[in-house]
Amino acid sequence: MSRETFLLSALVLGLMLLASAVGFALKLRAGWQPHAVIDNLNARIKAWWVMILVLGLAFALGRVAVVLLFLGISFYALREFITLTPTRRADYFALLAAFYVALPLQYFFILTGWYGMMAIFLPVYGFLLLPIFAALGGDTTRFLERASSVQWGVMIAIYCISAVPALLLISIPGYEGRNLLLIAWLVLVVQGSDILQYVCGKLLGRRKIAPALSPSKTVEGFAGGVLLASLLGAALHWITPFGPLHALLMALVVTLLGFAGGLVMSAIKRDRGVKDWGSMIEGHGGMLDRLDSICFAAPIFFHLVRYIWGVPV
Repeated sequence: MSRETFLLSALVLGLMLLASAVGFALKLRAGWQPHAVIDNLNARIKAWWVMILVLGLAFALGRVAVVLLFLGISFYALREFITLTPTRRADYFALLAAFYVALPLQYFFILTGWYGMMAIFLPVYGFLLLPIFAALGGDTTRFLERASSVQWGVMIAIYCISAVPALLLISIPGYEGRNLLLIAWLVLVVQGSDILQYVCGKLLGRRKIAPALSPSKTVEGFAGGVLLASLLGAALHWITPFGPLHALLMALVVTLLGFAGGLVMSAIKRDRGVKDWGSMIEGHGGMLDRLDSICFAAPIFFHLVRYIWGVPV
């Protein structure tokens, strides 16, 4: 374990212990009576313990374990997305191709370090082939909506999420063997932004920023969360190849994209008439409820890091 990894692990463990202590104190102060906000907070903290432990175990096992973990995440995210979108019997082969061809191939390209195919396989070949498979089903009822939904699901749940383990492909001079820390930085900053926006919104929120899409989001929560998460990203520059200023700017980019991703995914949920993508994670909803911000931030972060700091291969 490198010095950076050890210090980061200790920092995350300390923050989680502090969060658990705060949650316990708030529940104790409430007299152990049911309290919606406190109970939701404690459920989120418990879920975070599980997610951090799973991610930490994958990090400890190495590159292959991380890729396989995100393959599983993509599978469940795609299942959640497809469950809420309109499909018919004629879409069987398109869905079969999405789950059992597009998904494993995308992660195979990452596992083998084939950047070229990883970057264009789904945006080009997947984009064209999936609606062809759907058209061969011979059912034209709501065809455009059905085909677009499958394409969107594949891009969001597979392509965007796969950009996280794809960070392992980037060769950065002087940063060899530490790319897992890039994943840790991205997850901590983007998820930290979500948490800080939630906290700032609860403490300071007055004006709704997008009431039709996400009634709980406020201007004050957005501004405070993005600012604090950007400062967090700058403070964690020592685990990245970035300097403090570059880390601040990168954190600002990914937090803004994460916020936008949350709005887009909320718009889809409102369109489908549901509050959450699923109920897989206690206190968080489904897999996509936890990853909606990362879905939009990860691909841009990957390409910025590769083109600015990486060595082209």
